[in-house]
Amino acid sequence: MTTLPGFADPAHPGLPERLHVESLGRGSLRVTFLPGLGGTTRYWTSTPVAPAFRHAQTELVDLYGFGHSPRPWCRYTVERHVDALARTLQAGPPRVLVGHSLGAALALALAARHPDRVQALCLFSLPDYGSRAGAIEWFASQRGGWVYTNMLATALACLVTRRVAGRWLPYLVHNVPPEVARDLVLHNMASSTTSLWEVLYRHDVRADAAALPPDLPVACVHGLRDATAPPARVNELAARFPLWRHVTLDADHHPWLRDPGACHGVVDALCEAVRPQAVRAEAIA
Repeated sequence: MTTLPGFADPAHPGLPERLHVESLGRGSLRVTFLPGLGGTTRYWTSTPVAPAFRHAQTELVDLYGFGHSPRPWCRYTVERHVDALARTLQAGPPRVLVGHSLGAALALALAARHPDRVQALCLFSLPDYGSRAGAIEWFASQRGGWVYTNMLATALACLVTRRVAGRWLPYLVHNVPPEVARDLVLHNMASSTTSLWEVLYRHDVRADAAALPPDLPVACVHGLRDATAPPARVNELAARFPLWRHVTLDADHHPWLRDPGACHGVVDALCEAVRPQAVRAEAIA
């Protein structure tokens, strides 16, 4: 396995062995949620619609380097992120894996490398730039977007957010619930900047999409007003695969926060599609 700083090994037995996970509900089906960059488990629980589903156990995960998961000072590559998820989610039956933004890219990467662990994918606001050049071109068309593709500016913004403006974020950031804004400081400069560059800018999510099992159900949910992840590219990507469903909502980069009912319905439809026949019979009874 990949070397994972901050995880337990023979030399450091006192360190955690997995990512931070919170569970809701009980059932034979598992639905696992991965937040985006700077997000935590509270991203999914901050709306009136809970991430809970009939006859299912919901798992809310803090990504490697974020929230209450290990946050060592290291380079956060795709392989390290995926290995941290694989170590954490190894027990139990395959899951319906739900991800937002960075979490969507990592859900796709995990399913491509460990197809036996995933029954279906729901990808909210999947960032598909194709390359670093593609990301630069996209953000150049957005107001102030150059900050996101300048590593020095991104690192400085991270430092200011955590050290200076952290306690004021619920009053400064108005496009997310207060508890989500508060958690935006639960990372470090390395986890924030290198995850952004290694997982989203320097990694082609389409290679992972092509490596998925052809019979894996995938739903992509995207906001029509998304200025962070190009909607047209995801629409074109989803059209390549017969079992991919593309849902567009009147939302920005946060469909789950803007229209939680519709988003919950998409995930619930995936759950019903992959639910074992025995569980369906039990539900009917």
